[in-house]
This record gives sequence, structure tokens and C-alpha cells, in this order.
Amino acid sequence: MTTSAVRVSPLFLGIVAVTALGGVLTTFTNTAALTGGVILLVLGGWATSLCLHEFGHAATAYRGGDWSVRAKGYLTLDPRRYTDPVLSIILPLIFVAIGGIPLPGGAVWINHAALRGRRVESMVSLAGPLTNLVLGMILTAVIALVPMPIGLTAGLSYLAFLQVIAFVLNILPVPGLDGYGAIEPWLSAPARRFGEKARPWAPLVLFLLLIGVPLVGSWFFELAYFVFDLVGGDSAMTSLGQSLFRSIFGGL
Repeated sequence: MTTSAVRVSPLFLGIVAVTALGGVLTTFTNTAALTGGVILLVLGGWATSLCLHEFGHAATAYRGGDWSVRAKGYLTLDPRRYTDPVLSIILPLIFVAIGGIPLPGGAVWINHAALRGRRVESMVSLAGPLTNLVLGMILTAVIALVPMPIGLTAGLSYLAFLQVIAFVLNILPVPGLDGYGAIEPWLSAPARRFGEKARPWAPLVLFLLLIGVPLVGSWFFELAYFVFDLVGGDSAMTSLGQSLFRSIFGGL
């Protein structure tokens, strides 16, 4: 893979570098450096995971018959390729900052007619949230196996929890989310037409319910913490990481 259509984007590598810098700063004893490090680690790590999530969709689609994703630059991990930068990257980062609920970020446009059957279509949709789940599992495994300063442990724990939240959120069978995309190929024509009409507004309604209806939000986070526990997450370190991350935002 040497062409520009598949070469890893320098912008993505820059985001990874910022994430790594944040990780280094979390090892400092200075409070300002530690807090700033957690913020860079979480924001940079989340932006990195957004790119990997969309790359998961694209790579699976490419293997499943849609070779157009290569020409569209989806295999470069360039965040600019995954739709509008404001809607796909900046707004999800803002929602993470103020609410802790990572909204789905980008999107890759798949030529479903080129895919080899309904099973492949489902796999393409599932590839994104499963990428988040795998990232969460990797992070929790690293935390458990590698001795590290408490600041780095807290930041990585919160980042791991965000990956699990993203998995749980995206896997819901709501039009516009990947969980619905996985079952859509198997639905009847009328159901698919309804889903198509609901796709633009259903995720927004879901988000409003999550932040506006305490019972719904409580159920969602209970499920997220249940999955987080299954993958070996540390809830105490996650709470510390979230506290450090949100301290700069004045408790918004």
C-alpha cells in the first residue's frame, strides 16, 4: 500500500502524537500539567478512535466488495475524509467534554450495491462499534498489566470507558446508528422505508432522552458500566479521570 489513497494521513499521525504527549504529561506531579495531560490524552484519544471507527467500516466494506472506499480516501485514517469536520469531529468532542456521552462522529458512504450480500452489509455496520469495544478492551488490559502513574491510569481508564459507551450507544437498533445498520438489510421493505425517514432525527431524539430523562440516562449508563466491568474496567480510576478531564470545563 503505497498510494495516497491508502497511505496513513499525517493529520491522523499528528492526532496520535498529541495523544501521546498528553500521556506523557499525565506522569508529571504538577497539577496543571497532569490535568492538561489528561485532557489532551482523552480528546486526542477520542479523535483517534473516531478515525479508527470509520476505518473499521471502510476496511470491512473494501474486503466485502466496495472498492470505491479506497478512491474516497477512507483507508487513510484522515479525519477530513469522514464527512464534515465540524459535525464529524468537533461537535462529538464538545459533547464528550460537556456531557460525557460520545455521539457518533463521522460517516463513510458505502456503495451497498457492491457488497457481497446482506451478511457483509451487517458486518460493515458492526465493524465500527466493535472497533470501539476492542479499543476499550486493549486499554483496560494495558492498565491492568502495565504499572503506570495514577494520572495516566485515570486518563486511560476514562478513555477506555468512553470507548465502551461508544460501543453501547452505536450498537442500539436506532435508525442512524450502526446497530440499526446491522439489522436493516434483514428488515421488510416498509420497515426500511420507515427507518430511512427516521434516520436524520432519531439519533438526536435518543441523545435528548439520554440527557433529559434521568431514568433513560440511568439505564444507559448502568448498561455501559456493566459492559465496562465485563472487559475489566476500573470504575474508581474512571471517575478520577473524568473528574480531572472535566475540571477545566468548570463542571459544565
